[in-house]
Amino acid sequence: MTNSEYMTMGFDLLRDIVIIFALSTLVNLVFNRIKIPTIVGYLLTGIIAGPHLLSVVHSEKQIDLLAELGVILLLFTIGIEFSLKHLLKIRRIVFFGGLLQFVVTAAFFYFISIFYNLDGQTGLFIGFIAALSSSALVLKMLQERSELTSNYGRTILGILIFQDLLLVPLLLYTNMLGNDNLSMTHEIFFLFLKAALIIGLVYTGNKWLLPRLLHLIARTKNQELFMMSIFLICLSIALLTYKMGMSLAFGAFLAGLMISESTYSHNAFSNIIPFKDIFTSFFFVSIGMLLDLDFVSHNYFLVIGSVLMVLIVKTVVAGGTGFILGHTFRGTVMVGLALSQVGEFSFILAKLGLDNAIISSYYYQLFLSVAIITMALTPFIIGISQPLAELLLKLPLPRVLVEGLFPLQEMDIPPLQNHLVIIGKDSSALKLSKMAKYNNIQHVSLIFDPMLVKEKLQNGEVVVYGDAVNEPILRKAYVNTANTVLISVGSLIPAMAITEKVRQLNKKVYIIARAKHIEDVEHLYRLGADQVLPEKLEIAINLFQRILSKRLVPHKEINRIINHIRSQNLGDFTEKDLLNQPTFLDQFPNMNISAIKVEFPSQGVNKSLNDIKLRNTTGATLLAVKRHQELIENPPANLVFQEQDTIYVVGNPEQVNLAFELFSKE
Repeated sequence: MTNSEYMTMGFDLLRDIVIIFALSTLVNLVFNRIKIPTIVGYLLTGIIAGPHLLSVVHSEKQIDLLAELGVILLLFTIGIEFSLKHLLKIRRIVFFGGLLQFVVTAAFFYFISIFYNLDGQTGLFIGFIAALSSSALVLKMLQERSELTSNYGRTILGILIFQDLLLVPLLLYTNMLGNDNLSMTHEIFFLFLKAALIIGLVYTGNKWLLPRLLHLIARTKNQELFMMSIFLICLSIALLTYKMGMSLAFGAFLAGLMISESTYSHNAFSNIIPFKDIFTSFFFVSIGMLLDLDFVSHNYFLVIGSVLMVLIVKTVVAGGTGFILGHTFRGTVMVGLALSQVGEFSFILAKLGLDNAIISSYYYQLFLSVAIITMALTPFIIGISQPLAELLLKLPLPRVLVEGLFPLQEMDIPPLQNHLVIIGKDSSALKLSKMAKYNNIQHVSLIFDPMLVKEKLQNGEVVVYGDAVNEPILRKAYVNTANTVLISVGSLIPAMAITEKVRQLNKKVYIIARAKHIEDVEHLYRLGADQVLPEKLEIAINLFQRILSKRLVPHKEINRIINHIRSQNLGDFTEKDLLNQPTFLDQFPNMNISAIKVEFPSQGVNKSLNDIKLRNTTGATLLAVKRHQELIENPPANLVFQEQDTIYVVGNPEQVNLAFELFSKE
């Protein structure tokens, strides 16, 4: 290739990338206004720019390479986020659930093909390509919705992993159909040998190799070197598995799993994210380029019928698999709808099937049309899955269908009063539950994830399984007699519904709600929340508060600045934030109420208030003494201080320090 040809090729690729970015920006700008997912915008960009419409993109092979890189980075980040321990926990889902879903789906489409007088080999091949779902699309959406580690998310991931594992045998089978000279025994032997090598590689890399390598690189404190090493690990493992006959994307997933247990996995994840989002967009654009609108327009009735059949059959089969694995009706619906599309690896198989004359060009075009349309519909289908499940639950369904085949044993919780109720299963709620348990604070966790509930029940924690939107579930947690309720569920609509229900059940309870965005604050306050914490704002405020403290800004000035920031962002609702409301002591900025533990040996232990003359000695005033679980207010002068008592005093910082020295062993 001459220099001029090389320059021309490079210019064409750059021009095509600019066209794709420009079209994607324009389409997604419009779609964002009308609340349509960006993935659909990328698919539409590919249709517009592709060879079957405007034909403005010419470097299709190079775009395909960028698309492949996008899928590699996507699966790599999913592997990092998921971890090998989580994968081992869902091995039953991967092998039993994945096999069941694939076999039943493939069998159904095989019999449909035979009904339409196709030969057995073609029918079986159509069954295989129809049974696969889209890992890139579904896992990207679950990742964006923070549902990858949810109960139904784990099932979807397990089934998709099994489908990815099947790609190698399916490629082998397709090659055998096109080449009668291949030795079946020889190929199967080498397949198992490769599988054993990959399992050994992943285990060794996860346990010893990569954690030590990343630690060595991290010690250089060179961010560029660290990022380059992450790309090297991802691409080299992907290339290695590809050379062994597996997909590049699956190799990248394994590389992510190998890094996931490392201390540096979060840093690796944050470095990859911007690149992953850019290159993944090329994948969806390249898929859109394949759609032939002429074929769709001339065969629209067949295409629509095939799309509906694929969506219905795959939803029923995948949902049935979820039900057999123990999901409730809601989880069954969500699993079924999430796996209802045709997957990207089916494109590889279909192209190979066309080259080997297993399917005709007519059925190849039909497959492309159905696959792309089902992928374009997937964001909408996943979006309506939960509301649809809620709607269907209002029907008189059998109890076994609603609760699942393996309903959780309900915990017998005795009546509680003045306790804490923690609603949610995100990391904030789970950590708060651990803190409450560690500090012996009576609490009930209300979680809508049977796997998490089962784990907490085994640990002896007080937990209720169910959707907190339902009043009977809230009553099981004794929300009506609680004094504090924390709502940390992420999405605004469920948070609003739960806040309203809790306030109706208990007029006096103190409700703390977590909000994702500042604009959500008003809605939650109006429905009865006492304090709403917009997480991103509070994280920023906390960091800024630490910066001000480090710069030795006076405490009173820090409070004024923080209150001003909250006021600017929250407006009128700042007043609702009880943490920021002025108290009586705010008028005395040098006065503090402090709790001091009485230690042995110290000057004050085993002596009375008269003996130590606290007020004369330190200047601090004694307010109360806490002994075991009893609070002694306005303690008498003859009260003898005992070891492990907690005394509450008021005074300026110097007076409080003197009191601390009086009761401290140091």
